[in-house]
Amino acid sequence: MKKTLFIFGTRPEAIKLAPLIKRMKANPSFEVRCCVTAQHREMLDQVLAFFDITPDYDLDLMSPGQTLFDITARGLKGIEGVLKGYRPELIFVQGDTTTAFVGALAGYYEKIDVAHIEAGLRSFNRYSPFPEEVNRALIGRLASYHFAPTDLARENLLKEGIKDRVYIVGNTAIDALFLGLDMIRSRGEEEFKDFFSSVDLSKKIILVTGHRRESFGRPFEEICHALKEIAGKFRDVEIIYPVHLNPNVRGPVHSILKGCERVRLIEPLDYPRLIWLMERSYLVLTDSGGIQEEAPSLGKPVLVMREVTERVEGIEEGSAMLVGTDFNKIVTETSRLLTDRDAYVAMARARNPYGDGHASDKIIEVLSRS
Repeated sequence: MKKTLFIFGTRPEAIKLAPLIKRMKANPSFEVRCCVTAQHREMLDQVLAFFDITPDYDLDLMSPGQTLFDITARGLKGIEGVLKGYRPELIFVQGDTTTAFVGALAGYYEKIDVAHIEAGLRSFNRYSPFPEEVNRALIGRLASYHFAPTDLARENLLKEGIKDRVYIVGNTAIDALFLGLDMIRSRGEEEFKDFFSSVDLSKKIILVTGHRRESFGRPFEEICHALKEIAGKFRDVEIIYPVHLNPNVRGPVHSILKGCERVRLIEPLDYPRLIWLMERSYLVLTDSGGIQEEAPSLGKPVLVMREVTERVEGIEEGSAMLVGTDFNKIVTETSRLLTDRDAYVAMARARNPYGDGHASDKIIEVLSRS
């Protein structure tokens, strides 16, 4: 039985690791323990509760006004104690967070193999997304197993000289999406219908999420003015915006959009409510990495409100489009999808390059052979 440790700290990490954790716990070949840093506390706990995952170690690092320096220093020291106490044979980290980076670095310091889930994504702009782009590259140098979601991600690793133990498996985000929707249906959807009872689902629902730090300031104001313009132009639309807790987001969003007709500003949604609403949306405007992968699996066109993205496969396949934070481009492309049925169908039916929902099984198959 191989002793394994999952290290994660944010909601996206927890979502994407949940299906793999659950499958590995059901496999007698693995002993599975979980360590959370709680880089994000409340949003992380929501996901853990939904997927019924109880951490074995909780570093509880989140503090008001925390900086990257704080998370890095406290996370690395906290993980050191866990590794010295448990001595896993394999560490799992996911994606590009500071938690993932310090988890990989701690594993390297203790000479423990590290498996990187979602390896090889690159935007080739070291400051966008920040600090995620550099975190991914650093983890790539530290990891022993590289589970790439796509051919392009694998090619990125090969170009950097990372050639051993690189596997294309798809993205566990799709595993989590399908698992989550199945769980919602099996438990009943009345709670969700009640929660969104004030939303007119007969309209074209535009789901908006935005939180990236590189957009703080004027770029967020541009986004908000664009949303206000769209809401004013189209009476058959309802914009639902779960507003991130960061004051750099809430400030411009509430000052520009509060009280606008056909714009509903709500508190951040937990994962099950988010994917339930996403399934019923007409299109999605986002700067989230995970949603760029999830929405195409549900046939929802995605307009990406970032200047660059490390998830270029969706752009190339046509399921997503980069619109940045430019007022005119956001308004123009959203309007096109709302009025041009052929353009909408072309995006909605584009191939999803991020997998078929079996990435976790493929990862376990690789590890079972090694």
